[in-house]
Amino acid sequence: MASTYDFPSDLLAGQEELHQVRAELLALLKRLPWSVEPLDGFSDTGGWRKVERPASPGWTDDEQAEVEKLRCRERELTVFVSGHRFWSEVATAEKVDARMRLKHTRDVPS
Repeated sequence: MASTYDFPSDLLAGQEELHQVRAELLALLKRLPWSVEPLDGFSDTGGWRKVERPASPGWTDDEQAEVEKLRCRERELTVFVSGHRFWSEVATAEKVDARMRLKHTRDVPS
């Protein structure tokens, strides 16, 4: 039988924002050039798999600042969620299950 947990609203909100920040950061990183600094492209066809990269113009100062802002917020939220007082109320044997359920609360239809 699966356990249910009465997650506090601030913990649920923190977890939801963490999902959003991570999604935004991932989308941004996918749009940015592969290298932060300007670098020439390269091609390595002699290895066991072909690796190619076009020249990278690098990231602008604004792009670097946006990535840093999102990473900072991600760290803050991770500390908030993982250090929340709620976890002291959960039995040690149930903490992994509770954490996984919190991570997937948005997957459950309301």
